Order: sequence, then C-alpha cells, then structure tokens
Amino acid sequence: MLTALAFVLALGLAFFVVKPLLAAGTDEGTLPVDVTLETDLKRRRLVVYDNIQDLEFEYNARKIAAPDYQALRETYTSEAAQLMTESREVERQSTEEVFIEREVAARRVGRKPQAVPDYTCPKCGFENPVPVKFCGECGAKLGARD
Repeated sequence: MLTALAFVLALGLAFFVVKPLLAAGTDEGTLPVDVTLETDLKRRRLVVYDNIQDLEFEYNARKIAAPDYQALRETYTSEAAQLMTESREVERQSTEEVFIEREVAARRVGRKPQAVPDYTCPKCGFENPVPVKFCGECGAKLGARD
C-alpha cells in the first residue's frame, strides 16, 4: 500500500516537472506586451555592439584568425548600420506623430465652442427633445423669435 502511494506521488511529481518543459517550445515568436519597436531595435543594436566588442577581444587574444575576424566584423558592422537606419526611421515617424498630435490639440483649443440651439417654443414654452423647425406642442415656428 505504501509503495503504491509512493509510486503515484512520484508519477504526479514527474508530471508537474515535465509538463512546463514540454509546453515551453509552443510559443514561437511572441514578444512581451510592453516591447515596442523602438525598444526592440535598441536592444538588438546593443547586442550587436556587444558582439563587436567580444569579437575585438577574441581577435586581440589571438583566438580568431584575421580573415575570420574581418568577415565577422564586416557582418556585425553592416547589421549595426541597418539597425541604426531602422531606429532613425522609427524615431522620425514617432516624431511626426507627436507633431501631428500637438497640431490637433492646438487646433482643438483654438476652436470656439458652438452654441447649442434652443428648441424651446417661444409661444408655449414646450421643450422639444429633438431638433425641429416647428413646435411639437403648438406648431409654432421655432427659428423666429417674435
């Protein structure tokens, strides 16, 4: 009885350990919600800079041959240049969006509020619930205030 209980407990424990390990590979290519394109480009650029720095160290330590060093350095440098160009483009677009939002806000502030038309009948005092030309109670014309 005790052996069966220990076996069931071990089987359950193994299931809880293995299940997350097997499910980890199903989520391909997803980014956390708070990652923006700007921060992702910046992170990738910093990784490339670190790679260049590591490459320099490895070359100076004589661990990499000169032709391999030149090829890798050229690859990393072109990747860094491409990421910088993409970052500038994203920054320019976000700057344009900020400028447009400022313009819209300034125009909204400068706009005068329109007067709400009064649909109360001047003759009988009935408040019409919708915009109409004639009073719904007495039929008098609402546009003229005589």
